[in-house]
Amino acid sequence: MIEKKEWVSADTMARYAGHDRVLGVITWLLVALVLLDISLLHVDHKTPVVVLFCSLGLVLYKAAARFLLRQGETKILLDLILLLLYAVAISWFTGKTSSPFISVLYLILMATSLTLGRGITFIMTGLTIALYTLLAAFDSPSFWYDIGGHVIKVFPFILIAHLGALLRGEAESARAEVERLSLTDDLTQLNNMRSFEALALQQEKISKRYGTPFSICMLDADNLKQINDRHGHLAGTELIKWTARIIASNIRESDVAARFGGDEFIIMFAGQEQQKIVGAVERIVRAMSTTPFSFEGELVQGTLSAGVASFPCDGEDLRTVVKKADQAMYRSKRLGKDRVSLFDDEEGETVPLELQVRGEKLRGSVPQLDGQRPPIHLGECDLPG
Repeated sequence: MIEKKEWVSADTMARYAGHDRVLGVITWLLVALVLLDISLLHVDHKTPVVVLFCSLGLVLYKAAARFLLRQGETKILLDLILLLLYAVAISWFTGKTSSPFISVLYLILMATSLTLGRGITFIMTGLTIALYTLLAAFDSPSFWYDIGGHVIKVFPFILIAHLGALLRGEAESARAEVERLSLTDDLTQLNNMRSFEALALQQEKISKRYGTPFSICMLDADNLKQINDRHGHLAGTELIKWTARIIASNIRESDVAARFGGDEFIIMFAGQEQQKIVGAVERIVRAMSTTPFSFEGELVQGTLSAGVASFPCDGEDLRTVVKKADQAMYRSKRLGKDRVSLFDDEEGETVPLELQVRGEKLRGSVPQLDGQRPPIHLGECDLPG
């Protein structure tokens, strides 16, 4: 059953926090190396003062930004820009293009490409090339007579930015796939319970804050064991997948469906009381009963038992509503399966609906849940085997 836990949406912020720590380490190491280099080299008396002033400014910014700036893309970009300007300033006073710190520019570009988007990376690359050109112009009197040679020297900036952006794209794709796999039931491609809990608990908070209802529907395949015994467990697997397809085809994009476990499924209908979503649940049950799936050349028939409960009339929190919907679903099974039951909190029991799905009797109209599109009704041709 669903446990109480906080809605977690800080994955992106956690990654930015990690980037910020890495940039902090790079900054402190760079400042330490600069101060060590200045103390060991014999330079004119003005250079140490300017270098110390630049280093102090960078250290003060890092200390203040820790408390004043929120972690995110903007802070990362500002950190990298100031680190770039610091590296250029230090290079200016320690040999310009021949400075031992000129290679820090490559590190900054790589850090930019791995943490920020492609567009920002190439903007930073352009800024880096411009600053490097400025250093080279004042470093060599023959700069304007050797443009080709200097173009070759700045080519690595472009190459590093491009390769870094490619690596970031691959890493983001891999991360997105891992996230999808961690939140999706592999068999049905619906949400798994980890994903459902997070989304449902968020909806619970919204409903409590704004006083809006939501409904929970529990569904269970009635004849999984019989199908396994008759056709084998692979047929049972196909039944579970088929049920998931029917559910996904009969709910709105704003609703959340998940495989609860085994052959049980759960749906949260956002913003709807139980009476308003009965038609959608009936549609799912009827579609399951009237559209058999094909397995090894044979049509296999399945049915569903469903139970519905809603917030706040049936429970004051998500866990209670799920429990009541589960009770309603088991009432449907006891009454003969292939039907929908509503939980009646006043009577303390579930109320079966007048639903017979084999063409004999069906509740009247199916309410339209989504005002922007008509409700989906599955016929035999809607989901081919």
